Amino acid sequence: MQTEVFKAEARDVKVKAADIRKQGRIPAVLYGPNVNEHFSVTHNDIKKLVYTPDFKVGEVELGGTNHKCIVKDVQFHPVTDQIRHIDFLLLKEGTKVKVELPVKFKGVSPGVKEGGTLMQSMRKVKVKLDPKDLVDELFVDISELTLGDSIRVKDLEVAKGIEVMVNEATPIASVEIPRALKSAQAAAEGTEEAAAGAEPAAE
Repeated sequence: MQTEVFKAEARDVKVKAADIRKQGRIPAVLYGPNVNEHFSVTHNDIKKLVYTPDFKVGEVELGGTNHKCIVKDVQFHPVTDQIRHIDFLLLKEGTKVKVELPVKFKGVSPGVKEGGTLMQSMRKVKVKLDPKDLVDELFVDISELTLGDSIRVKDLEVAKGIEVMVNEATPIASVEIPRALKSAQAAAEGTEEAAAGAEPAAE
């Protein structure tokens, strides 16, 4: 599990968020079972947690105590895209959480070898689990994925304790047949039909 450790400064809720931003810091909150901590962080503190396609766990050092958490929500400025506020969700064993895990492929698709293009329609899958069962990513085997075929959520390799929150029939990826290949197949099929329908020559 990838973990990013960062330090935070406790925040007086009476201090306006705007004043915290003027100091070059970002207002944040950590919430969970019996926890509701307000603090601030710097952009460098959390950029590796926010700007990544990977799933990462945060470990915030606050008031001498370390808390495992995940980024739950990020508010960006509508014009500058600067981070204005971050919500962190506390991870506590025994309390299930919902997270989105990246989907990665295993194997090589025969359809791709034949000239098809692998089109991924779902890059993350929402799951529900206990923090002790957390993984970085979910895998799906594409070694039998042929031209025109697709793999679905039901094909994911899911460990015990992980509950998938997406309809199992939802497509994850497919192998698209290139236009040139479609034309070649159509031409070949047309030739075969013509040959099959031709009458034998009279003797």
